[in-house]
Amino acid sequence: MPQYYKLERVREMADQDEDFVAALAAAFIDEVPEDAERLRKAVPEKDYYETYQAAHKMKPTIELFDLGVYDELIEVQDWGKFEQEDKNVEAQLQKVLSAIENATKEIKADFNL
Repeated sequence: MPQYYKLERVREMADQDEDFVAALAAAFIDEVPEDAERLRKAVPEKDYYETYQAAHKMKPTIELFDLGVYDELIEVQDWGKFEQEDKNVEAQLQKVLSAIENATKEIKADFNL
């Protein structure tokens, strides 16, 4: 059973079609780590726009796979959206990046990707 992500919402959305579940897992692997890397660079550079864009794009997938860091991702997104110069979101960012890294490794192993 997956430890770093959950498939309940994915299976519900896929109407229990395991081929579609596998396709969604592959899409996660193709897109989320790339967007995580965008965040990894944008936050320290105080690139608010890029932070907002990357976090916003990731939200549905992070929620769908239930990584457990949705609220932290929203904080990072809002930091970028509202250019909250006085706020430090480094801890939230690290939690999000760690969750994505762990889920990515696990999904790759679980789906042989």
